[in-house]
Amino acid sequence: MKNLKNEIVFITGASSGIGAACARAFAGQGTRLLLAARRIDRLDAMVPELENAGAGEVRTLELDVRDAAAVGEAVQTLPDGWKAIEVLVNNAGLSRGLDKLHEGRTGDWEEMIDTNVKGLLYVDRAVVPLMTARGRGTVVHIGSIAGRQVYPGGNVYCASKYAVRALTEGLRIDLLGTGVRVTSVDPGLVETEFSQVRFHGDHERAEAVYRGLTPLTGDDIAEIVVFAATRADHVDIAEVLVLPVDQAGANFLHRGRS
Repeated sequence: MKNLKNEIVFITGASSGIGAACARAFAGQGTRLLLAARRIDRLDAMVPELENAGAGEVRTLELDVRDAAAVGEAVQTLPDGWKAIEVLVNNAGLSRGLDKLHEGRTGDWEEMIDTNVKGLLYVDRAVVPLMTARGRGTVVHIGSIAGRQVYPGGNVYCASKYAVRALTEGLRIDLLGTGVRVTSVDPGLVETEFSQVRFHGDHERAEAVYRGLTPLTGDDIAEIVVFAATRADHVDIAEVLVLPVDQAGANFLHRGRS
């Protein structure tokens, strides 16, 4: 098991859900945390908890990954002591709506593609050169079962996650021989703010997504991310598909639980 104590871990979309869970999990490893999200107030509120959990230091960034210039500037202007990023958890992402493609809203499409695909690219482009210069590092993309199986109404979201899968595989090829590892963690149903965002704040509709089954939690995914990042340097956990027991595929759910 690789010791990450005092190593720098950069997490995007860290203010909630899987990103926040990863921050807590890496804090327990004694890492220095570089946390980015649009909601800086939420990030700042997390700092005392993360420090108490064991984080060596926590630095927060107000950042919208859809803004290429802002992403580049945020990374380029980091103090020298924060540029030696050992682990990047490229997590920021979202879904909007479950409309049929021919009835969809272009604004929803643009938000998903700009965040899930272009945002991921912007962050990788800014951070990965810092890793290749050091000859080490781990890039973790948070994918989805939606990048492997298309489900009704998932058209553009699924397309964005299929793109993440292709970009992950392509990046791994590009980094061959550099010492930098690339991992994709692809969850099924995880109960976070995901469905509330998808349904534009419709809490009743969001809660119905998980009704009658036991979904994964952000902590479940964070444990896997930490596991991948703490393998010996010669080991690359290329991809992990993780589902709740009540899910056998994107369209196969068991709702018999209370």
